[in-house]
Amino acid sequence: MSSESWSSLLAVDNSVGAYIKLRILTYPVYGACVMKTNIMRVAFCFVITASALAFQAVAVQASPADVLDANRHAAVGKAWIRDGAIILDYSYSGQGLTGAVHTQYDLSGLGFKDSYEIGSTTGANGFDGTNAWQEDQSGVVSKQQAGDILSLEFNEAYRDANLWWLPGRGAARIKDQGPRTEGELTFDVLHVSPQRGKPFEAWFDAKSHLLARTVEVQGSQIITTSFSDYAPVDGMQIAHTLTIDDGTGPENRQTQILTTARVSPSSLKSSYAAPSISLHDSTIAGSATETSAPFQLINNHIYADVSVNGAKPELFIFDTGGHASLSTTLAASLNISATGRQEMTGGGAGFSQTGVAQVASLSIGAATITNQPVTVAGFFAAAPSVEGVNAQGMLGYEFFARFVTRIDYGARTITFIDPKHFVPTDAGVAIPLLFFNQMPVVNGSYNGISAQFHIDTGARMPLMLTGPFVAQHNLRTKATRGVESLVGIGVGGPSFGFVTHGGVLKIGDVMVDAPLTIFNLDKGGSGAADAFPNNIGAGILKRFIVTLDYGNYLIYLKPIPGLIADLDTFDRSGMWINGDGDGFKILYISAGTPAEQAGLKPGDLIVGVNGKPAAELRLFDVRQQLRDDPPGTVIKLEVKSGSETRDISIALRDLF
Repeated sequence: MSSESWSSLLAVDNSVGAYIKLRILTYPVYGACVMKTNIMRVAFCFVITASALAFQAVAVQASPADVLDANRHAAVGKAWIRDGAIILDYSYSGQGLTGAVHTQYDLSGLGFKDSYEIGSTTGANGFDGTNAWQEDQSGVVSKQQAGDILSLEFNEAYRDANLWWLPGRGAARIKDQGPRTEGELTFDVLHVSPQRGKPFEAWFDAKSHLLARTVEVQGSQIITTSFSDYAPVDGMQIAHTLTIDDGTGPENRQTQILTTARVSPSSLKSSYAAPSISLHDSTIAGSATETSAPFQLINNHIYADVSVNGAKPELFIFDTGGHASLSTTLAASLNISATGRQEMTGGGAGFSQTGVAQVASLSIGAATITNQPVTVAGFFAAAPSVEGVNAQGMLGYEFFARFVTRIDYGARTITFIDPKHFVPTDAGVAIPLLFFNQMPVVNGSYNGISAQFHIDTGARMPLMLTGPFVAQHNLRTKATRGVESLVGIGVGGPSFGFVTHGGVLKIGDVMVDAPLTIFNLDKGGSGAADAFPNNIGAGILKRFIVTLDYGNYLIYLKPIPGLIADLDTFDRSGMWINGDGDGFKILYISAGTPAEQAGLKPGDLIVGVNGKPAAELRLFDVRQQLRDDPPGTVIKLEVKSGSETRDISIALRDLF
């Protein structure tokens, strides 16, 4: 089977879908940076947390074959359709938004296409039997080849064609999970692992034998699609109501109601291919072919001035792992109103709330993009305390996808180039780019272990390896020296890791030897999900002039000659500090470090450093001092603990 296309598998024997398979969720976002955002995707889901699944086993039990044969009989009986397509339309409400969703899937295995108009946003995703693609809210279409996207699309195609009804169950591995009850309802539960897909659970109502829900891990979340209000359409039982919950509370539940359903007698594979879209919403003033702007590199993050709707420029962070976003403060000052309520995940195990809005323009230097959806997020309010920088927004995928972007970490300049005029002759080593949603990803290896890596300018640290990757390859037990520490604060809150000097990182054909490396220890978020790529942050990228050519799916790396400051260094005090009023609050202290040995505690407030008031110092400068001052350097701190103020000296040393 491995050599066969998906469409050839589906063509063995096809049936009409016995349920509606759309799903909508908000994209998770990644990395340790505090500035992250999200976007909606057509892919309807209903999330149920483990605590919500209160069930118990019952005595009656059927085999997987019995369950699936009963489902087939209840759903379609003899009403098989082997050619054409199913076309469905829904009304949508949820997350404070209303809209419409359209889906079409082929009955002979050619693929599917889902699209939506929700609030002020539109988008689509599809699968042509071989390739997955997405059209994001800003209109950019990208092939999807990284993370778990393609396996999820294989799952969706498997369920569309009901391959589990075939004698060979569509080459899937299916295991009985036993009957379960919730209140007065009983379900037959199967564990399904489609070939080239990923495992999911299917819950069938034991009385009606119709599919009640599917439970599937997508990215870092457990996503369950729930189906109800079945009614016949052309002899087929079709669920007319879908309920969606992203696991963050009832206030975020979403509902889709079927409005029309029909069977088309014919369908072409081209119907499901990625659309060819020509965008005309980006310009460089004066008909120039490129424009450059200076940036500040703070905490390894890129900050530069951006104008929204032609207003006074404000400081923005530039993040390849994120989307165009505004702080609630900036949005209010420009009379930009956000609608809806969406959940966002990233570094850390929690969630952050956001809304969506539309702006007329975003400009940096002479480069402008127009009529763009943006996220309005409250997490920017934490930027001064977490980063020491009062950023008011973020530029991400929308800008990088419309220009060829060159980031010169040595010269501290960012250049946007008209793709029609980009000449890569001197750009450096070309490495193929993949996409996981809108995240740029490369294939590479760590100590000879093949892996995918997210290219993330918004992550301060050099290399982060996800918890599942570390566990799978037993890396933690092989690391002889390192320290557990708080390593960043993302939209999901604090992120923790084991920090060490790693092995050999290979990015395409580019080698980086022994970079500072984090083994992620989070219990949730991107670093705890096996669907996510590992993360290459700016601590690695600042070795290079980085050129991103999203249109041609390429990244270029050109080494910067000479000594690079603050490279592969880690805090020598053993503490994480945040800004807090006129001081620096200690949030975390690693065991056995100078900070712990000096008697410092989490919650202590540093009000002076080496005789200078903390109010006169910048957070990121103090952090760099604790990283880069030589071992043996004595740092004198004035520390406030409750009502007591005391002088404490710590001697910096390498922690590993």
